[in-house]
Amino acid sequence: MNIDEALSEIKKIVEKYFQANPPLDMGEKINLISPSYNEDEVVEAIESLLSTYVTMGKKVYSFEKKFADYLDVKYGTMVNSGSSSNLIALEVLANPLLRDGIRPRDEIITPALTWSTTVFPIIDIHAVPVFVDSDPNTLTIDVEQLESALSEKTKAIMPVHLLGYPCNMDYIMDFAEDNDLFVIEDCCEAHGAEWKKKKVGSFGDLGSYSFFFSHHISTIEGGMVVTDNELYNNMAKSLRAHGWVRERPDQEKHIEENPHVDSRFLFVNKGYNLRPTEIQGAFGIHQIGKLEGFLKIRESNVKFWLEELKDITDYIQLPSIDEDIRHAWFGFPLKVKENAPFKRKDIVDFLESNNVETRPVMAGNMTKHPAMNLFNWRKVGELEVSTDVMKNAFFFGNHPGIREKERQKISDLIIQFVKSR
Repeated sequence: MNIDEALSEIKKIVEKYFQANPPLDMGEKINLISPSYNEDEVVEAIESLLSTYVTMGKKVYSFEKKFADYLDVKYGTMVNSGSSSNLIALEVLANPLLRDGIRPRDEIITPALTWSTTVFPIIDIHAVPVFVDSDPNTLTIDVEQLESALSEKTKAIMPVHLLGYPCNMDYIMDFAEDNDLFVIEDCCEAHGAEWKKKKVGSFGDLGSYSFFFSHHISTIEGGMVVTDNELYNNMAKSLRAHGWVRERPDQEKHIEENPHVDSRFLFVNKGYNLRPTEIQGAFGIHQIGKLEGFLKIRESNVKFWLEELKDITDYIQLPSIDEDIRHAWFGFPLKVKENAPFKRKDIVDFLESNNVETRPVMAGNMTKHPAMNLFNWRKVGELEVSTDVMKNAFFFGNHPGIREKERQKISDLIIQFVKSR
């Protein structure tokens, strides 16, 4: 039996399995996440395993191009995680090859309301995070605080499209241009999100994405650095893989300039080993074609919840939607208002006891975490919104596994709880 015949038989078996065990069927518990893949990704991954070509190769490269095309950017560099994509993006801008790049003790403005993997890569390049607060309606960076955060050491802005809500990229890009700053967009929770019909990740110098299991599309683990800058793309290719010339579009130039070094082990920059596998690439090339369908389900769920929950807004703050954006809805956030006759813990405990999984809104105010005592940083103001969100907000899942029955159960439970109080 050759590989094609074997794959044909395997595909039949895998299809039968998924028909009998739908991955989106969660049973009684409404989980924060659900698997987004089926037999397409599994068979593609098995093909890689059977072929024995399992390290980074043509499937990774194919996914890089498909994802870049989806965003309408020129280049994509896949890595092994979303946190690695943030690290590579920042390492590109801190590289000695850039004469005016980010240097040790330079400052990068970023929101305090974020996840750890936005902040720690800033520290990894020996820069200083400068934390600003977030807009209470969107939970994204409060652009009106950028001016107050600016100093003679400011070199970049790293906005975060938190929970899939696009930041005000018009303001950010104008501010960056006026002050000669780099922009690194953290889009790890915002696949497909748009600011004025332009996808996030395509505004700044570089953008980062995560394909972790809980995200809009998944390669199990994985990430992507995107850019329109050819030099940044070439550097990213080296930085993800040891600093060598392999996979760089300009590798022939470096080989000709260095005939004394074996081209198979020619190092032109520093580097890590942050490469993805072909298994991840196999997932990606199928997942990207499903993203728009997944987003439509998320949008439908949110429209339903906003209508169903509109009468409890005396005590619960619902997310808002601006007509200029396309929200990617990583999850559905709620915030308990200060005047409510209950606390966040009360409603969270009630939902969890009724099999609805919840989470805090990311790390909340990152400056409140003990890890930050180890590093240098500064903040603008008291970060009141970030602290309020950390204390009073939470979110529950919104993914393709949540359909009519599940979303109705969630809204019924929330209304039941509020009315009981």
